[in-house]
Amino acid sequence: MPIAPSALPNKPRLFTGLLLTIGLSVGFAAYSAPAMAQGLDSEEAIDAIVGSEVKTEQATTVEETDRLIEAVGNARAAAQEVRKTFNLDELDIIFVAPETAETPEVAEVLEKNEQPLQTLREAIEGSALFYHAVDSRSILLRDIIAVEYGEERQVTVFVIGEAPEEE
Repeated sequence: MPIAPSALPNKPRLFTGLLLTIGLSVGFAAYSAPAMAQGLDSEEAIDAIVGSEVKTEQATTVEETDRLIEAVGNARAAAQEVRKTFNLDELDIIFVAPETAETPEVAEVLEKNEQPLQTLREAIEGSALFYHAVDSRSILLRDIIAVEYGEERQVTVFVIGEAPEEE
């Protein structure tokens, strides 16, 4: 004998109401929590960008090429660090001559790490600190080929191109 629909408890309606309540609670909590993204409206982000020393130089030695190869291989880890970095003491930009980037050993590591490098560039684009440091030097994101973290809030960014002439 079938059971009449009116005799069943109204569980779907109760479950839907519970989900709606949980969803609204999470939504309000996310809306009221401070955003973690860096923006230029944040006084801390402005101080971190303005207060950081940015130096540029041209890569000329074999040691710098070896550093570059190692840094390219660490692109995925560097992308994670870029996302977590909110201030720096020093940011060095090393320009790597295009002919150096075309040498077999450098070209191979760049090709092998193409996807991690894209992730790194996206992390830089999402960081006000890094983005404005490279943008202020008219560096295109596509020209960034590595980021190397040193000791005590010191970072080196490797870029394909020629260093600008000092004025």
